Amino acid sequence: MRAQSSATATPAIAVTTDGERPGLGVLQAALGVTAFSLTFPATAWGLEGFGPWSLVAVRSVLAALIAGACLLVLRVPLPDRRHWAGLAVVGAGVVLGFPLLTTLALRTSTTAHAAVVVGLLPLTTALLSALRVGTRPSRTFWIAALAGAAAVVAFTVQQSGGALTTADAFLFAALLVCAAGYTEGGRLARIMPGWQVIGWALVLCLPLAVPLTAVALAYEPVELTAHSVTGVLWLAAGSQFLGLVVWYRGMAAIGIPKASQLQLAQPLLTLVWSVLLLGEHLTVAAPLTAAAVLVCIAVTQRARG
Repeated sequence: MRAQSSATATPAIAVTTDGERPGLGVLQAALGVTAFSLTFPATAWGLEGFGPWSLVAVRSVLAALIAGACLLVLRVPLPDRRHWAGLAVVGAGVVLGFPLLTTLALRTSTTAHAAVVVGLLPLTTALLSALRVGTRPSRTFWIAALAGAAAVVAFTVQQSGGALTTADAFLFAALLVCAAGYTEGGRLARIMPGWQVIGWALVLCLPLAVPLTAVALAYEPVELTAHSVTGVLWLAAGSQFLGLVVWYRGMAAIGIPKASQLQLAQPLLTLVWSVLLLGEHLTVAAPLTAAAVLVCIAVTQRARG
């Protein structure tokens, strides 16, 4: 591989043509949200056989190997040097920070309680986007976003009995680092294909993930069960790579704020998977909250910034 020169940077912008097809961008972002909604249940499965540090390290290494293989097979040149700082932010926030912090939280928190993080993530991402790339959504957009976030937070807190746990510090820290990674990744996805954004971010973290894996596996016992293996494989291939590929492409096509509002549905999807895969129970408030969230998503998608 050789570094991508500034002369080739302009054609790379033309590669991201989904901005001309907003419908496709919405579909891609929605597929990303669906993949992410399985992250917490898959993490719970992974923790049945892995420790928190080894689970995060192994999933990062596996995802980086998948991404690296794709980059090598397609002979993708190295990104321009000016993009490496942004890729480092994506790696720190999405590849390492969010997975580690949420995994630590899920040792003592249910997936229903942890879903409050992704309930607040769309609003946080939109705020950071406004600061980072200068987007200025309309007042209607913000009212709908705040209403949707409030509905999701109220629902997830009610599901957990309204009790705050010691895991909350991990969850709120995860919220901030993930929003930063999404914002920077969405910006880079307008310059290079979205799958290359997460691919290079994963490869960039590999030198740190490999020794972390060795140390974690040496200190944390591992029990390979059907659940733990399935969990770590989904986290690596689905949540960590394929989900982020379509997510960043969707953000590049329809904009970071609007794409982020599709994540308002993610906590509800996570709760559905939690019932089906983990045996957790939902209250009758679920369909009411789902209806409110869908209305908010529709409003934000129509609002013009």
